[in-house]
Amino acid sequence: MGFLDTIFNAINDLTWGWALVPFLVVLGCFFTAASGFVQFRFFKRMFGVLTGDDSTSDPTKISAREALLVSVGGRVGGGNIAGVAVAITAGGPGAVFWMWAIALVGMCSALVEATLAQVYKRSTPAGDYRGGPARAIIHGLGENYRWLAVIYAVCLIASFAIGFNAFQGNTVAGAALDSLSIPRVYTGAFLAIATGFIVYGGIHRIAKAADIIIPVMAIGYIGMALLIIILNITGLPAVIWDIIANAFGIREAVAGGMGAAIANGLRRGLFSNEAGLGSAPNVAATAYVKHPVSQGITQSFSVFIDTIIICSCTAFVILLGDVYQPGAEGVDGVALTQQSMVNHVGSWAQYFLTAAIFLFSFSSIMYNYYLGENALSFMTEAPSALHILRIAIIGIVFLGAVAPGATAVFSFSDPMMGILAVVNLLALMMLFPIALRLIGDFRAQLAAGVTKPVFDPAKFPDLDTDPTAWPDAPKA
Repeated sequence: MGFLDTIFNAINDLTWGWALVPFLVVLGCFFTAASGFVQFRFFKRMFGVLTGDDSTSDPTKISAREALLVSVGGRVGGGNIAGVAVAITAGGPGAVFWMWAIALVGMCSALVEATLAQVYKRSTPAGDYRGGPARAIIHGLGENYRWLAVIYAVCLIASFAIGFNAFQGNTVAGAALDSLSIPRVYTGAFLAIATGFIVYGGIHRIAKAADIIIPVMAIGYIGMALLIIILNITGLPAVIWDIIANAFGIREAVAGGMGAAIANGLRRGLFSNEAGLGSAPNVAATAYVKHPVSQGITQSFSVFIDTIIICSCTAFVILLGDVYQPGAEGVDGVALTQQSMVNHVGSWAQYFLTAAIFLFSFSSIMYNYYLGENALSFMTEAPSALHILRIAIIGIVFLGAVAPGATAVFSFSDPMMGILAVVNLLALMMLFPIALRLIGDFRAQLAAGVTKPVFDPAKFPDLDTDPTAWPDAPKA
């Protein structure tokens, strides 16, 4: 076990330690500049998915809105509650500014990777769609790169389906024990049963559940934050100035000053919104849309919701209160967020936060499971393999909930996600010219007066696309 820990720690150091975060930032900035700041050009269009303007009327398909909510459910999790608190504690209020900055850049990375997942998606016999970076590598780069796609798929299962689901179960059980005194075994059993019900329903049940859970989760949490902001509205300008001043070293809140703010803000922002990491495109590919870029725009909006809106809510709750003391040793992580809420509105807030953590974590479990299922389907279509994965996920959620020390077994999650991200970024670099062509086609149709651009595979004969995945394309 000690040898394996050494290996995983070395991988973690080589990826997250010094190489991956700058790689994600630099590549995100390059995508933004090369695409003509596409995430800002299409910003107004992003909101169309909420009103149904970009959705399908076919009830048998996963709509753009459903795919958005599933991906938001995956992106929004512990990072939005505990991760923001950790970033502020370690990097000061300035870390929040750099979280915003990396989100605005990451919106472009998310658009590019989702667009590529869409264009290379495949129809299934059941009439659904499957896609993601593994299939984009095979159909975009060729069979010679299958080994790269397999590495990606294995790391996706190991990090998200196994490791992160154990952590989600552990987070919910810990919160229920601390605030409600519910024994871990009861929480674990409830989570396992609920997880079993969802995973045996497939992507359609996951999408329908997300359509209910995510709006309740997001609106409830944002509503609580808005209440706290209104109660402390006179202190808001000072907090915003604190964030900006600390971000640029005008005022140092913690040791390390501006450097600590940048490092913690970028890292926690990337962990939270997952832009460029190669996870969300698996869900993006399930949506039935008229043009690949349409879902790219939707996934870009998902990053905006995660970081600019929900992470900001947590940041303002903490910074408007008296619990957080810059540079002082004290509460950290989810305890800081929880105590800050209690400080603002009373002790009942700890129960609200427990409910929020449950919804955030359960939505992430659904999302993580689908990522594992999609990766497994890339490697094998055997029904028995899928059945084994589902039983394993249910068991892992239960194990993570009932045995606090058991999650140490899953310490490989971060290094596996590091490899996953490196593979995804390599593929994105090689396939970016194709994404630019698709963005150009989308823009050209808009310029010609087409309100809802339609992808025509016949206009891109050099791409290995599946014509059956684009039923709206013009007939020859």
